[in-house]
Amino acid sequence: MSAVFLISALSSILAVALICVFLFVNGLPAFGKIGVFKFLLGTEWSPNDIPPQFGIFPMIVGSLYVTVGAIIIGVPIGVLTAVFLARACPAKLYKAIKPGVELLAGIPSVVYGFFGMAAIVPLTDSSILSACILLGIMILPTIIGLSESALRAVPEQYYEGALALGAGHYRSVFFIVLPAAGSGILSAVVLGIGRAIGETMAVIMVAGNQARMPKSLFEGVRTLTANIVIEMGYAADLHREALIATGVVLFVFILIINLSLSAFNAKHGKGWG
Repeated sequence: MSAVFLISALSSILAVALICVFLFVNGLPAFGKIGVFKFLLGTEWSPNDIPPQFGIFPMIVGSLYVTVGAIIIGVPIGVLTAVFLARACPAKLYKAIKPGVELLAGIPSVVYGFFGMAAIVPLTDSSILSACILLGIMILPTIIGLSESALRAVPEQYYEGALALGAGHYRSVFFIVLPAAGSGILSAVVLGIGRAIGETMAVIMVAGNQARMPKSLFEGVRTLTANIVIEMGYAADLHREALIATGVVLFVFILIINLSLSAFNAKHGKGWG
């Protein structure tokens, strides 16, 4: 059984290694042919021009705008909902809310996209703001579930000690329990960021998919993931390599986020308090 457990543990590492090999072997040649700075900082994406232009800076900026907007919308709602479920929700109401939150996690991306097209796009057009609102809703189950678990994992003595010192219920929760669960909540936020920056189908349906530098929240935008999905079906040669190189950039973004989380946790320990 020890060998079975070891193989199971190593399988995920092997999967990540294979993904890395595929991405870098097929994507790095594009950096050499196009030029690293021309590829990363170029503002023109026109694979059918002569010569073709492969600049992904508008997609990088679009991905960052959409992700940051989703976090601004989703994190406060998600964390406050988790606080309510963990520390204030009556048992009968909890039985109704918790399944609803879990159901959000099981809804397919394309269904979220249809919802965005029907309910959000008519109000904000196909734009950055539409994508931010929709992704903010999509990351709620991840943030709520993990944040609630982190809050419930805080020893009850922290809360009782705060009450004994004269703090009220909500003051104890927000100034003692919440900071003590900071590491777990940060993990939830990082996973939410990974969901937001990696989402494709729903973003394609509401963001407008315009490969240009965004100047306003109400303009259309194309993200890195959307760019890959939209054009991979007919791409060939350098165009295909450029799309895979776009995946390399996305992979590096997510790697940086995870390394930042590890560094933060190593510095601050189990909590923020």
